Amino acid sequence: MKCIIVDDEQSARAIVKELCRTIPEIEVVAEFPNALEALKFLKYNQIDLIFLDIHMPKLTGVDFIETVTNPPKIVLTTSDTEFAIEAYGYEFILDYLVKPISAERFHKCAIKLHNVFCKSASDFERESSLAEDDDLYINIDRRLIKLKFHDIQLIEAKGDYIEIQTKNERYRVHSTLKKIKEKLPESRFLQVHRSYIINFAQIVDIQDNSVLIERNVIPISRSNRPELMQRLNLL
Repeated sequence: MKCIIVDDEQSARAIVKELCRTIPEIEVVAEFPNALEALKFLKYNQIDLIFLDIHMPKLTGVDFIETVTNPPKIVLTTSDTEFAIEAYGYEFILDYLVKPISAERFHKCAIKLHNVFCKSASDFERESSLAEDDDLYINIDRRLIKLKFHDIQLIEAKGDYIEIQTKNERYRVHSTLKKIKEKLPESRFLQVHRSYIINFAQIVDIQDNSVLIERNVIPISRSNRPELMQRLNLL
């Protein structure tokens, strides 16, 4: 996929460009220090994707979005999370990366881009159905207990252990959030805080900087909130 980078900070453009080099499917064809130059480029060139900063002089990223005709897909890159909820009202905005952008977070973004540009609907449906049948085995007192993904409500880190909560049970396992996160399907689960992973299907309510799972109020960190809002089916 051909892309351009629009950001008034040279160092920020360099970081995004370097991250793009780690993804073979992404080709950076140009970069611009302001949105006006990007608009001129788009008049005569067709691209698939824009990495766009929000706060820029002369023409902001928000103004750019409102100005450009038939915009390509956009990934916002900014240190400001205030625009996150509004941003996901635009169908062509695929993701919202909060600076400083980590390699791990960018990789998750690349997976989303791959799903949009490279995978067919049948591939996505097939993977979703397979994930629905997946389960997880945990070791409790030398017994292997099988948990269905849809039964897991949340997972909390507690020192050298994690607690996995289902509707009727809490299981204490000697492991880390990072390790179990690798076993969970991203389509169902999201880490919303350094100490919590939640199951989307179990969300009851979201208010301010917390999410309600059953009767548990789970904090949402500032850095994780944009991805949570992007993945919700908002009306």
